[in-house]
Amino acid sequence: MVFFTASEKEILDGRTTDIYFVNTLEALKNGGKDRDKVVAEFTADTFPQGYPWAVFCGLEEFVTLFEGRDADVYAMDEGTVFVNKDKKRIRAPVAYVEGPYGSFCEFETPALGLICQSSGIATKSARIKKLAENKTVLSFGIRRMHPAIAPMIDRSAYIGGCDSVSSITGAETIGRAPVGTMPHALVVMFGDQRAAWRAFDETADRSMARIALVDTYYDEKAEALLAYGTLGKNLDGVRLDTPSSRRGKIEDIVAEVRWELGIRGFEARIIVSGGVDEDEVLKLRDLVDGFGVGTCISNAPSINFAMDIVEKEGKPVAKRGKLGGKKQWFRCEHCYNFEVLPWGAEPPMCCGEEMRPMLKKVVGHGKRLHAPKSATEIHDYVLKQLEKVEA
Repeated sequence: MVFFTASEKEILDGRTTDIYFVNTLEALKNGGKDRDKVVAEFTADTFPQGYPWAVFCGLEEFVTLFEGRDADVYAMDEGTVFVNKDKKRIRAPVAYVEGPYGSFCEFETPALGLICQSSGIATKSARIKKLAENKTVLSFGIRRMHPAIAPMIDRSAYIGGCDSVSSITGAETIGRAPVGTMPHALVVMFGDQRAAWRAFDETADRSMARIALVDTYYDEKAEALLAYGTLGKNLDGVRLDTPSSRRGKIEDIVAEVRWELGIRGFEARIIVSGGVDEDEVLKLRDLVDGFGVGTCISNAPSINFAMDIVEKEGKPVAKRGKLGGKKQWFRCEHCYNFEVLPWGAEPPMCCGEEMRPMLKKVVGHGKRLHAPKSATEIHDYVLKQLEKVEA
């Protein structure tokens, strides 16, 4: 093993499961219970940090996990913004797996992992984008996480609302070009900011914006003016990645840089990066043109989904703290009021119309029933929903 990562085959073969599911399957086979049919429900009891809503992500990998198995899968659309409980305190299911329990017993662990982490990243991305309003949000966080999951991180960040991503593999996954400016290392290696900026301008693809990093050696204002004097009309903007030890009031630094460039006739795009989280976005969104957001998105807290058997051989069952029986949840597409009801119930009314059922069959007898949506389609779906929710 060169890197400590599981292969696709190991995941699909159940090698990334918890050992107690292997023990469980053997015990069920020994007792003749492995072919008993069950309905397994995926729900989240709480959201991280008191979030009022989350974004469901990871469905495509989730579906892939159950393809070819003796099971049916029901799920809501990837990118759906959902609340974990309705007004009656009933948990909203995000997915169901139905079939002989022995056919998918060993896959509970990877199934949860595929949606928990990606949904957490998409949710944080959506919160940042909601707070940033119309400002650009770029995902820069892959360097903080294991490189093997860079495509998942960037896909989830983009689905959640980020405008672009930085990794090559992540960009390929979403069908877009990667974005980025330059590292401090470029300036350090040249030993001179002007030489570094000229080299970048001369060699970078012409489709790439000329955003100069302006805080390597000097004051941000001094380097911003130096960048403008060096690149002139070729300069599209500047990025401030000021370290915490020098940051002070970053909003005043941004205002100073914008003013000094502006009175010289340059309407610069200003991007801020480095330790950006929700509070910083709120503080700076009226002053900057965009944010490079890293660790807070890539290392976002997971949405703690759980899988629980709620029906066995057609009869409701549930452990303590969970509610038996298969359920559907409905959402009003006007006001986003929602309600959870027993499966097969008639859609309730809201705002003069029937509420929309959110769960649909996506895998039947191990066969995928719908073509995958593009990452951009899902991204646009999330942004449309964000217009109707509060951060």
